[in-house]
Amino acid sequence: MSVTTMPQTDGTDTEPTKKSRKKLLLVLVLVLAVAGAAYWFLLKPGGADAAEPVPGEVVVMEPIQVNLAEGHYLRIGVALQLTADVTHAADGSKALDLVIDTFSGRTTEELAQPKEREKIKKELLHKVEEAYHHEVMDLYFTEFVTQ
Repeated sequence: MSVTTMPQTDGTDTEPTKKSRKKLLLVLVLVLAVAGAAYWFLLKPGGADAAEPVPGEVVVMEPIQVNLAEGHYLRIGVALQLTADVTHAADGSKALDLVIDTFSGRTTEELAQPKEREKIKKELLHKVEEAYHHEVMDLYFTEFVTQ
């Protein structure tokens, strides 16, 4: 009968395994970081493919009167900044309808405050962008008189 003895280990057999796991983890983190960066710059909606719209024609509309609260009225003129890729003539009737809808019934005190007026203008611009299917990129007041 022969007796075999187990080789004595000093922990060096597990060293390569620990090092390879660390390398694997490092490579995995690096791959995830590269994939995240690729998504952020290339695939994310509004990323590299979405370019800023180029300004095109400005359509100026005749001023209109809008009834405000307490018997007051607003005389307002509006101009639409179209994007450069619009190839047809813009009809301002939708925008004027939205102006009437947005400003009707407001108070003169509300419209006298610059911050409130800017808030209402942003609301109106959002409505106009939706109505014109993002062919309008900005909105300008050419006349704004309350009485």
